[in-house]
Amino acid sequence: MHLTKEDERILAGEQGNAAAKSMKILVALGEIFKAEELIPVGSVQIAGVSFANLGDAGLEYLAELAIDGQVKVTSTLNPAGMDLREWEKLGITSEFAEKQNKVIEAFAKMGVITTCTCTPYLIGNLPAYGEHVAWAESSAVTFVNSVIGARSNREGGPSAIAAAMIGKTPSYGFHLDENRKPQFHVEVKAKIESIADWGALGYAIGSQSDRRIPYITGLSTTTTDNLKSFGASIITYGSPPLYHIKGVTPEASLHKPPKEKVTVTKEDLDEAYKSLNDEATEVDFVSLGCPHASMREIAEVATYLKGKKVKEGVELWIATARPTKDIADERGYTKIIEDAGGKMAVDTCMVVAPIKGRFKTMATTSAKACFYARGKNKMQVHIGDFTECLNAAVDGVWKK
Repeated sequence: MHLTKEDERILAGEQGNAAAKSMKILVALGEIFKAEELIPVGSVQIAGVSFANLGDAGLEYLAELAIDGQVKVTSTLNPAGMDLREWEKLGITSEFAEKQNKVIEAFAKMGVITTCTCTPYLIGNLPAYGEHVAWAESSAVTFVNSVIGARSNREGGPSAIAAAMIGKTPSYGFHLDENRKPQFHVEVKAKIESIADWGALGYAIGSQSDRRIPYITGLSTTTTDNLKSFGASIITYGSPPLYHIKGVTPEASLHKPPKEKVTVTKEDLDEAYKSLNDEATEVDFVSLGCPHASMREIAEVATYLKGKKVKEGVELWIATARPTKDIADERGYTKIIEDAGGKMAVDTCMVVAPIKGRFKTMATTSAKACFYARGKNKMQVHIGDFTECLNAAVDGVWKK
């Protein structure tokens, strides 16, 4: 892989240990994937932030980088394992909080913006069409590749930090035109309306994608919230972090539908819902905001909960980014939700928070959340729209 003279000086240690270590990671990655060069990136989004995932070894690695490391481009973080300000309300221990705060302190020392969210594009880290970036979180990478038309591979935690330190990434994978072409055609014949429908559709397509890029027809213009939910689902259940929807996503017009074609019917959607729902009827946990809730979604929750109460024994989390929550505070949405007994789970979410063993059955709007609740936290799950999930929070029972 070709390196510039500056790249070689960084590799030789002229800009410090953290930069040299980061360059070694990028060079190794580039050689593995036969990249011809390193290309500049406009921003970085870093995953591997929760101490539950990093552990002491990860914290030690970050602390070492923070001795002399500084990021060169706008860099933001994925959700942490707790609300960074009000961690007690979510049942987090002081021991965990101490370690998690040290993780955030290390990132801050490196110049990373410590806004912890899986939807950085909603709070200011928004790439342009065609811009090269180095993002790590699966749903965020899928969103920027597909909905925005920016270009990113799905980075690992160390490679994302390395890209932030150097301001570059190897040119391979989804950075290249030839790797962004659709590989099979999906015609949607089912009626897709609610956010849960989009999650179920992502399950149906992802499950049969065989890691291939879909070109999707049969869908009309939709909302940002639906597309972020769809992207989180489709990559969780088997697709790469890129899809094209005719008339909706920007790169779809550059391509024709591939010859291989599959259809998604109402029966397929029903089967997806059947696979995503378990039998338990009593619900003790309702988790909304996977990916993190937008202002529009928080407003919807507040409108429903006004004058209502979450049932005793049920915990309701609305996961969102700190800047979004600050606006919700000003609009009065936070007070309505908290007066009803709900909790704003800021900086974190049920995927990365240490909640295994605390809950038995979760209701959610997110197909991705279903996957992690089952696999990581051993819960039973139900997926539905906002009204169905909030009904479960108020009644303590899942009704479809």
